[in-house]
Amino acid sequence: MTKADIWMNGEFVPFDQANVHVLTHALHYGSSVFEGIRCYHTDKGSAIFRHADHMQRQIDSARIYRMDLGYTREELEQAVIETIVRSGLKACYIRPLSFRGAGSMGVNPIHNPVQTIIAVWEWGAYLGAEALEEGVDVHVASWNRMAPNTFPAMAKAGGNYLNASLVKMDAVLSGFTEGIMLSAGGHVAEGSGENIFVVKNGKLYTAPVATSILPGITRESIVTLAHGMGLEVVEGLIPREALYIADEVFFTGTAAEVTPVRSIDHHVIGSGRRGPITERLQSAFFDVVHRGEDPHGWLTMVPVG
Repeated sequence: MTKADIWMNGEFVPFDQANVHVLTHALHYGSSVFEGIRCYHTDKGSAIFRHADHMQRQIDSARIYRMDLGYTREELEQAVIETIVRSGLKACYIRPLSFRGAGSMGVNPIHNPVQTIIAVWEWGAYLGAEALEEGVDVHVASWNRMAPNTFPAMAKAGGNYLNASLVKMDAVLSGFTEGIMLSAGGHVAEGSGENIFVVKNGKLYTAPVATSILPGITRESIVTLAHGMGLEVVEGLIPREALYIADEVFFTGTAAEVTPVRSIDHHVIGSGRRGPITERLQSAFFDVVHRGEDPHGWLTMVPVG
């Protein structure tokens, strides 16, 4: 990991000195919210993908958990830009994190101070560079997504990802790259860190937010790109068995970008590699983030170098 300085509560701190107390509330109770954002080195320069949308989701996640960040969205956006410029990285992964710090112990965190950090580092293809073309092998996880009204799934909260960690570890230990979680009702929800799309007879299907998925920003971007191509996108309940007879399946996410799935539970999907609709959407997405072609206003240019 690149050891770039970290923005911490309004000041830059050397990487090795960005520490917290062992009684930090978030370490004990998972009281944190975060974002995953990418800055790409496009043909037109360094650019953050959907910067404002990500930072607004950070603020919204914090609001759900009654956390006052003490910064406006614009201030957080500027802090991210300054962190990237200071790092000198032309392309990087960006991690803003807000958490309850050290104070009173117990499940009530209201009087614990809220702290915010921003870190950046180099990070390539999350599921492997070859996966973007060849696809990945996945299975349906034994762990489900949380039921509605248990955890607020719309918040990108640290504690929510204990569930995702179980899914990811089980998948890797079983010889798969990723796991697909079902909802509490047994319908297709999402991966451990990605949303999922199913392609059948030229239509795209994706799970609704009501199945306790995180409403992904890349997911929304793919829906926009699909509509621009004249493709129909259906947001509705997807039965598990629909995965096995799909023409194509792909993951979306900040880290995963647009990654095809070649097999699920040892069922080969389509031709066993990236399908034509996945390829079209992936190409359109990369036109934005790699070539800087931005008709939707999704890129924020960063003066690096």
